[in-house]
Amino acid sequence: MQTNFLVLGIESSCDETGVALVQAHAGARVPTLLAHALHSQIEMHQAYGGVVPELASRDHIRRVLPLTEAVLAESGRALSEVDVVAYTRGPGLAGALLVGAGVACALGAALDRPVLGVHHLEGHLLSPFLSADPPEFPFVALLVSGGHTQLMRVDGVGRYAILGETIDDAAGEAFDKSAKLMGLGYPGGPALSRLAEQGDPAAFKLPRPLLHSGNLDFSFAGLKTAVMTQAKKLGDDLEARKADLAASTQAAIVEVLVKKSLAALKETGLRRIVVAGGVGANRLLRTQLDAACARLGVRVHYPELHLCTDNGAMIALAAAMRLQSGQQQANRDYAFDVKPRWPLDAIAPGSAAAV
Repeated sequence: MQTNFLVLGIESSCDETGVALVQAHAGARVPTLLAHALHSQIEMHQAYGGVVPELASRDHIRRVLPLTEAVLAESGRALSEVDVVAYTRGPGLAGALLVGAGVACALGAALDRPVLGVHHLEGHLLSPFLSADPPEFPFVALLVSGGHTQLMRVDGVGRYAILGETIDDAAGEAFDKSAKLMGLGYPGGPALSRLAEQGDPAAFKLPRPLLHSGNLDFSFAGLKTAVMTQAKKLGDDLEARKADLAASTQAAIVEVLVKKSLAALKETGLRRIVVAGGVGANRLLRTQLDAACARLGVRVHYPELHLCTDNGAMIALAAAMRLQSGQQQANRDYAFDVKPRWPLDAIAPGSAAAV
């Protein structure tokens, strides 16, 4: 495998279109992000209170090539210099994934360059390597987003062992669904977190599901139901107490995430934890986890805030790191498929990569 190569990454799994360019260097532990561009569809979907898959797919078609041109211009590189074209293969919305996969494979074929399908969650998992304080293997990972909440032991690129995961709603879903019950609109999670800053986190006694289960699994569906019940009890008083309910909801979610993460560290004996995914940007989660880990002498790593949401940088990075580690091979087979459902621990290691 050549030691210096340029990866163009395309992310289109849901409601953000992301494109990025990453340079892998000989002898460098972590590839370098040269440029990235992102378009969020939040404004388009707000009128519907959530993501409309068909609209998402159509918008990706409009955005991906202009974003690619912007990234190339910012980096000062030409399209002909790209060595590998990477794309999100799954999980995600089928139609949205097909847009990114189709564009990536078309570019690969036009350039006569190999292509590589990347697991979306692996992108999130490895995104802290682009931060100013990149982690080192091994570590515990808390992957926490709108659709996934998992704790993993990570021993290297492609070497993942699930320690615990959600058995129903993910933490991000609990934020979003609770926000919708409070009439906070879309996207609900960030709106609930902002409102929570004005409320009392001890105002309402909400459940902490599976907190004392003795394992590392999560469950947030019951919390959502408890929020709905409390909102109905408040009735006309909901508006006046909405900040308190938001703060109490956030406190319940964060307490479960922090305590389960600490339990995972204890179970594995590891002294390093990585937090990735959209909910990883939550201020209360970062504050409480930082404080708890400082007391234990454990290092905590996060992605940069602008890389917590879906983005092309994490896809280009994951592709580059898989190629560098020999976990997967980029190839010139431009027939593609996508995997809307794709467990992270189901990634099969590939043969030594040849770029």
